[in-house]
Amino acid sequence: MAFDVITPTKLGQAAITTGVTTLYTTPASTRTFVKDMDIANTTAGALNVRVFFVPSAGSAATTNALFYDVSIPAATTIQWLGTQIMNAGDTIQIQASGAGLTITASGAEAV
Repeated sequence: MAFDVITPTKLGQAAITTGVTTLYTTPASTRTFVKDMDIANTTAGALNVRVFFVPSAGSAATTNALFYDVSIPAATTIQWLGTQIMNAGDTIQIQASGAGLTITASGAEAV
């Protein structure tokens, strides 16, 4: 399948909760390029974060973790820069140890 149109896009922006939640799902007939994630801790204490790149029909697990119990100090933002390719139906799933983390993910969709 050829991908002719690549569109830069914000993949998601959300508060990260203590339950595993989906930030982004790659649409049908699309590939997604994940290039950047910023995670901010807006609290006065350290919090842990988990970020997963989950294959279609899969579930969040240590085998697909990008971050796993990474501690983010109080009033700090961490940034991940890299390249992850996601196929149709793949998801970015997130989880925190407590309230107070936010995430913004950017990249591009190719159709």
